[in-house]
Amino acid sequence: MDELEALAAEIGAILKARGEKIAVNESSSGGLISAALLSVPGASAYYLGGAVVYTPKARVLLTDIPREALEGMRSSSEPYAQLLARNACERYGATWGISETGAAGPTGNGYGDAAGHTCVAVSGPVEAVLTVETASEDRSANMRAFAAASLGLLKRALEA
Repeated sequence: MDELEALAAEIGAILKARGEKIAVNESSSGGLISAALLSVPGASAYYLGGAVVYTPKARVLLTDIPREALEGMRSSSEPYAQLLARNACERYGATWGISETGAAGPTGNGYGDAAGHTCVAVSGPVEAVLTVETASEDRSANMRAFAAASLGLLKRALEA
């Protein structure tokens, strides 16, 4: 978690200095993105909230994304990650939304993605999306890698 906390501290400093806010929708990282962002003293200045959108039922209850918005799209994909990031931004009234959706392992998902596959996205003044493939079945390591990729993408977007 030290690497995640260090990255989150840099992000937190940028967000606080700008007076910007962030919200999170994450899946297979299991709350690690939010935990890292909240590990920074004074996180309430920029962190509005987040959700672990791990199942279709959670997506319905926590995001209120209409079924029509999902047509032609599947979980663990770049378009879905972007939709989740935009949803976080809009639902919380945040400057930035960040999301992650993938397969932590030790097996892949029902869409044919191998363990270690995730898509991460950022929405806000800059939008970005990235697919990550760790080629690992180590669930815990993948979760940390997914959170690090998400925070890294956010930091790059903040610096753009």
